[in-house]
Amino acid sequence: MDNINVNNLITNNNKLNNLTMQNLISKRFVVRKSLIGKNQIIEVTFKNGKSFTYNHDKVYEIMKDKLSSMNCFEKYKSYTSSTSVPVILRDKEVI
Repeated sequence: MDNINVNNLITNNNKLNNLTMQNLISKRFVVRKSLIGKNQIIEVTFKNGKSFTYNHDKVYEIMKDKLSSMNCFEKYKSYTSSTSVPVILRDKEVI
């Protein structure tokens, strides 16, 4: 009986960790093909100290036409910016 309770605690702890570790912390703005559909929240802090938090899937939906025409996105399966948020997103709700 004690063994079952320990297993339940481990399972519940793993579920809690998955929920609390959902935010990805980054030093650059990023859109990655591998994150599409995962509803990932990303918090980026640029070198100038400005920060921006966004939902990867919402950003992808807004940017997908532009991304599909970019060689970097097709070749490396990601788009990054280490200096700022893309202009197309600056007036959008992305959380």
